[in-house]
Amino acid sequence: MNGLLRPDLLAGRAALVTGGGSGIGLGIARALAAHGARVALLGRRADRLVEAAACIERETGRTAIATPADVREPEAVAAAVRTCLERFGRLDVLVNAAAGNFLAPAAAISPNGFRAVMDIDARGTWHASRAVFDAWMRDHGGVILNVSATLHHGATPMQAHASAAKAAVDSLTRSLALEWGPFGVRVVGLAPGPVEDTEGLARLVPEPIRERFRRVIPMRRFGRIDEIATLATFLVSDAAALVTGTTLVADGGARLAGRTLGLES
Repeated sequence: MNGLLRPDLLAGRAALVTGGGSGIGLGIARALAAHGARVALLGRRADRLVEAAACIERETGRTAIATPADVREPEAVAAAVRTCLERFGRLDVLVNAAAGNFLAPAAAISPNGFRAVMDIDARGTWHASRAVFDAWMRDHGGVILNVSATLHHGATPMQAHASAAKAAVDSLTRSLALEWGPFGVRVVGLAPGPVEDTEGLARLVPEPIRERFRRVIPMRRFGRIDEIATLATFLVSDAAALVTGTTLVADGGARLAGRTLGLES
């Protein structure tokens, strides 16, 4: 990790990260562990989760476990939460990082394709949040961090499905912060722009237009996974104790450029 935050910032805490087997989810899980938390990784691919958990334990010396589940299945998510509580005895942090996406013009998105993205991003965020709230946070408080995006802040071509899903996630962040705040639960969002070395960048910004897109970003670069992970660590820590119901944008100013990704060309 980059050493910007105290290494014991999350000492004694336990976290569950959906989508924790790869990409931004894994980066956040690594950062939480590096700052003292025990972590559980939730995702559909058990082999990937086991490998990622072992890597985190080697890197940080913190306990990391694999809890295979599909966020689209509420019973499976609830079972994963029970496993976390059996292993850790508490569950202070939930990070909703599981996401699905693909490029398609709105007129070509099938009902199944639209539903799949909504199910993973929006319903998955709801399933995990409700499971953790019911099992632990209603009585003990905690922090829920929803990983969002900026696709829906204006309009992004070929992303009607993902934009709708992330708009729903942002709405959940606000609604749950309002309703669960009295229980000592903070609910915050983090909206990365394009991030290097992620499946999202590879899928959504094809190589032929990548450099052109980079040049219209005010900071003239894409983000890094470790930068997003550092912000996530801050948001779930006591340093952000008064922050709830808002989504922090971390995109290098990409949303300010007034330009699309060029995907229509």
